[in-house]
Amino acid sequence: MDVKALDKAVQEILKKREELAKLDYNNPKYDDLEEELHDLEDDFQDEYGEYLEEVLQDIHDELCPDTDVLMPIAYIGKGVPVEVEKYEGKDTKLTLTTNPTRFILLIGKDKQEVVWTAK
Repeated sequence: MDVKALDKAVQEILKKREELAKLDYNNPKYDDLEEELHDLEDDFQDEYGEYLEEVLQDIHDELCPDTDVLMPIAYIGKGVPVEVEKYEGKDTKLTLTTNPTRFILLIGKDKQEVVWTAK
């Protein structure tokens, strides 16, 4: 696994999502930018999807077995709400982030745990 290429791919998706979020739906650039984002996400899924789905399945099995595993692109940025028994009653999300590429469990507004790092 080329961890630098993986990290770059995640960064590109994050950057494109930020660009898109700044535009109004009526902006003439919106549709083109959205198409570029979907292409990046499709390429990411083709290249890294199977690998990251296995990683996610392991994470879910260990931390949040009652929460379904989603496609890896769903975890990029804001993250996916998950039910973690250890943190019952707290808002917990699993997110994929960069520098280095890793999955982080966000617990409430103040706490984070790195649960996997690309190697």
